[in-house]
Amino acid sequence: MSENFDIGADSKREEFRRYLEKAGVLDALTKVLVGLYEEPEKPNNALDFLKQHLGASGPETADVEALKLEVTELRQKVEQLTEENQELKAKACIVTCPYVSVVLYPKML
Repeated sequence: MSENFDIGADSKREEFRRYLEKAGVLDALTKVLVGLYEEPEKPNNALDFLKQHLGASGPETADVEALKLEVTELRQKVEQLTEENQELKAKACIVTCPYVSVVLYPKML
């Protein structure tokens, strides 16, 4: 009975290994580990080295935070410019439509 279990476990392991190989995971890990091996001065934290080099294609955390801040600032600028645009449209209406302006915008006169 345990023999059948071992065969099943081995085939699952082999299937998983083929999956990793097909997905390029084994090559990526091998390249990073070889890079770590070839480092003349080994880093203090090997795990950070692996994370940094495996995630090299993704954005850095600092970049993401800077972009989030920029998005927030730009949204505030859009809001400010939208308000300014509405005020300018109202003023333009006062100049071009004096009768409507007296009725709709008496405080602006």
